[in-house]
Amino acid sequence: MKLGLNNRFGGILLLYFIFIIVSFISRTVLLSMSFHDVNLGIGGIFWAYGVGLFFDTVAFSYFMIPYVLFTTFISYKLYSSRLYKWLTFVFYFITFYIFLFNGVSEYFFWEEFGVRYNFIAVDYLIYTTEVIGNIQESYPMPAILMVLTISSLALTYFVYRKDIIKQFLLVKTTLRNRIAIGAILLILPVVSFIFVSYSWAEKTNNRYNNELAKNGVYSIFAAFLNNELDYNMFYKTQPNEASFAQLRSILKTENSEYQSADLYDISRVVKGGEGEEKRFNVIMITVESLSGEFLEYLGSKRGKITPYLDSLSNSSLFFTNMYATGTRTIWGLEAVALSAPPKPGQSVIKRPNSENMFSLGQLFKARGYELKFVYGGNGYFDNMNYFFENNGYQIMDKRSMEDSEITFANAWGVCDQDLFTRVIKEADMSYAEGKPFLNLAMTTSNHRPFTYPDGFIDIKSPGGRVGAVKYCDYAIGELIQKAKTKPWFNNTIFVIVADHCAGSAGQTELPVLEYQIPCLIYNPNLIPPQRVDKLVSQIDLGPTLLGLMNWTYKSKFFGKDILKMTPADERAFIANYQKLGFIKDDRLTILSPQQKASFYKFNRLTGEMIEQSGDDELLKEAVIFYQSASYVQKMKLNKWEAGWK
Repeated sequence: MKLGLNNRFGGILLLYFIFIIVSFISRTVLLSMSFHDVNLGIGGIFWAYGVGLFFDTVAFSYFMIPYVLFTTFISYKLYSSRLYKWLTFVFYFITFYIFLFNGVSEYFFWEEFGVRYNFIAVDYLIYTTEVIGNIQESYPMPAILMVLTISSLALTYFVYRKDIIKQFLLVKTTLRNRIAIGAILLILPVVSFIFVSYSWAEKTNNRYNNELAKNGVYSIFAAFLNNELDYNMFYKTQPNEASFAQLRSILKTENSEYQSADLYDISRVVKGGEGEEKRFNVIMITVESLSGEFLEYLGSKRGKITPYLDSLSNSSLFFTNMYATGTRTIWGLEAVALSAPPKPGQSVIKRPNSENMFSLGQLFKARGYELKFVYGGNGYFDNMNYFFENNGYQIMDKRSMEDSEITFANAWGVCDQDLFTRVIKEADMSYAEGKPFLNLAMTTSNHRPFTYPDGFIDIKSPGGRVGAVKYCDYAIGELIQKAKTKPWFNNTIFVIVADHCAGSAGQTELPVLEYQIPCLIYNPNLIPPQRVDKLVSQIDLGPTLLGLMNWTYKSKFFGKDILKMTPADERAFIANYQKLGFIKDDRLTILSPQQKASFYKFNRLTGEMIEQSGDDELLKEAVIFYQSASYVQKMKLNKWEAGWK
């Protein structure tokens, strides 16, 4: 049972060698792209390449399964035929093309996100229209595909010309012998599936070294299998009764009272102050990738690219120390809509049973408001249409727009000016019908390929991230100026908040600086301008908005009214798919799978993070929030109840 290039199974060794070489080159290129962030010590390099070789081998073990089965059971007569030789040439060409294509794809994915493939890549395989359009508009795809084709042909011709393929085509073996070899080979993927965990690659303190140690193909496989993580199975816990008893104490405020003695019921009545409730219209704009660093309040390092928002902040209720809960649009929308900490794995918006949830929109709808979700792209992306439609909103996405309403569009949707024109139109219609309205708009322009209509800012399209941010800033300014001419303006407040930052790359597990976002609530005739520097989260925006309107309402929110927060209330939540971060003062606690926890002290202005020893109190509070939020979601305790208001 000798396995070598002089055996029918020698083709597997050949493919393995090519796969490892391509993976080595790809890993080296990715390392060079993040050269200044990678730990270049002997241990760091050994980890990236040594553990990387292990995961490359595991990834290949899955890839080889169909080849092993085919090679084992095909007859010698067909195996040695001339037709099969030509089919083999085609097979190797396709295989080499896949290897090279994956390497190039990883380059672009790393350039965009600073990580190996993850849930985003899985989503990209599903939402092909937007993704393919985005890629075509961002990169010279014909040239890239041509180079890949030529390279694959050259590699296939080389191994064929050198008779490497022909050697093992001519070897005659018995079926019994082939079954024995095939069974041995198939043990590897089976053992890998049962015992290998991707968390094995995440043992160092440098996130880039951990990512380099992974394999892109295996990353997609792992992400597909683990889009949801059971909190109690993977993270630090304490008894649920203790968590909810302490959570109820944390969420309790002077102006709220619980409706039940049941520990697991966080439903409470939040009372407004003296005077009547306000019936302000609300236009909420969630801005794609609007990092706090783009604005002057954090000392923009890219020049003056948000002149309108910088000026608007002076006449707004401006929260200068807010953090995004995640790194994807749907996490930001989830936080704003549901006012709850993120859960490990996929956003609630994409999970089953996301209908009829207790949400900000449901409270507005119960008071007679028209709810509209206005999105410039196709809202089926990331399940956004389904989620909002099944939680009280009317859907207005690109498909509902007439051709005459679209002056510019790219793969992700219409430009922000067209989006805001539709927002104004919907507000006019609600006002004409005598109905108060909540319009939630999601922008698209600040997204690769960073194209937008020319002639409005001084950076020609495509202007990269800087141009896209400056154009979005211009479009927001135009929206406000148009709104000022409308009869509904004097009773409308504008909420402007980022969905997430422009990037989440950094040496550490959760780079705090990359989660800072701006949040403004504007209409000086209704909301007195003020700068608020309290440490807060996106989940606090909804309760703050309701507080400004002086509503008395029933709540299941985890967030709090920022303006009524005490110093002890201040905290924020940041996360990615697996890491759950809890910020308190200048300390960050991170909960990770395998019941791990890490602790850091950070500098809010520079982003410098220093690992610290454990803090039992901070760990306990982090567990209380994340464990309870996951339990509420799992047990469907966050559903809207008829008759609530």
